[in-house]
Amino acid sequence: MNAAEKIPFTERLTVTVNEACTATGLGRTKIYEAIGDGRLTSTKVDGRRLIHVPSLLALLAPVEHRATAA
Repeated sequence: MNAAEKIPFTERLTVTVNEACTATGLGRTKIYEAIGDGRLTSTKVDGRRLIHVPSLLALLAPVEHRATAA
């Protein structure tokens, strides 16, 4: 078990695209589409795409809990 696996998912800052796919059940294409249209935020470190966990949680939040655009 590596250090990232010891930290609860919701407390992690970022996850890889593969981890995001596993956690959500979404495919890589949908994850990248969500990044492209701004629904997910991410960063690239040394060529590795990392998804910000808060944006992933917000994407999957029930509609009534999502922030409404004014």
